[in-house]
Amino acid sequence: MLLKTASLPEIILAVVKNKGTEKPYSGEYDDFGESGTYLCRQCGLALFRSSTKFHSGCGWPSFDEEIAGAVRREQDADGMRTEILCARCGAHLGHVFMGEGFTGANTRHCVNSLSLDFVADREVKDTEEGIFAAGCFWGVEYFFKQLPGVLKTEVGYTGGRKKNPTYQEICSGGTGHYEAIRVVYDPSKITYEQLAKFFFEIHDPTQPDGQGPDRGEQYLSVAFYYDDMQKQTLVNLIHILDGLGFKVVTKILPVAPFYSAEVYHQDYYEKQGKTPYCHRYEKKFK
Repeated sequence: MLLKTASLPEIILAVVKNKGTEKPYSGEYDDFGESGTYLCRQCGLALFRSSTKFHSGCGWPSFDEEIAGAVRREQDADGMRTEILCARCGAHLGHVFMGEGFTGANTRHCVNSLSLDFVADREVKDTEEGIFAAGCFWGVEYFFKQLPGVLKTEVGYTGGRKKNPTYQEICSGGTGHYEAIRVVYDPSKITYEQLAKFFFEIHDPTQPDGQGPDRGEQYLSVAFYYDDMQKQTLVNLIHILDGLGFKVVTKILPVAPFYSAEVYHQDYYEKQGKTPYCHRYEKKFK
């Protein structure tokens, strides 16, 4: 299990860890109908299929059935409601209500959007995650989205000092953040090592001041690790590259809170119908 707590911003931790509740009608997945699977935001376990989601009008995503064994129920602290949690990591999801008659199952899992992640895959059972910085995140996302086994990408800011930074603040310098990408993947289809190799092959890890024409601390090459396995994988790959003559300057850092970038940055090149100007694939590993 890959626990993602260290990378979760405060607004998500307030729900999954401290059992808070987001405002009704404010969540990303309330009025959302795409086909796929909803995951635990804290550990990546598949919790609900989109086929069990229905519109209850309550202001939070509603599901009438969980994936078998994925959700645990406990008596709520108020003594009146039944809390639902991720069966694996214990993240707070919301509450379950019975007997309301919305669907034939007569069950409503009322879930906070902030407790969930969504991927457009209807069969995935479990996921893991990697976070990388390799220059302008538009180009990095463009390439990672094409990699088989990658289920979701999200660009954002991490590694800095300010909470909830904006793009303008990042560009002005001084916040210490990097433009980065969060990559959610299916470990049954691709390994972290394959993902990390790809990271090194879609940018120049020897450039010390940025990436291509983009210069500045926000564009530096950085790989963030969640656990010792990811860290050692990155160390080993850099050692291989050094042996091949690459003078790698990529930093290896523990994960830090990851703040999602503004909506217009997400899937930027797909929206614009363009291709990256400072990234290209170059096979480096034999």
